[in-house]
Amino acid sequence: MKIALLILLGVVLGLLGGAALGIGAGVAWVELFKTSNFEGYSGMLVFFTFMPIGALLGAVAGATLFGMMATRDPEVAVERLPGERDRNYL
Repeated sequence: MKIALLILLGVVLGLLGGAALGIGAGVAWVELFKTSNFEGYSGMLVFFTFMPIGALLGAVAGATLFGMMATRDPEVAVERLPGERDRNYL
């Protein structure tokens, strides 16, 4: 169950991060290639093309990354058990 929740967290965080990166890439595209701004064409290009593509790629990448991290450790430690000592403390 913890692995599934971590994958879901990866999807959500990847979705948000990918959308932000998609907006940034779209704005860079518009500036570099001097896309026309007639009737808001450049804004529609950014928000209807680059943002969804970035969001989808980010969601897949986030789910994959968090899923790989969760499955590598067979026991995902969310909280410390009572009485358990910190191993780094001398």
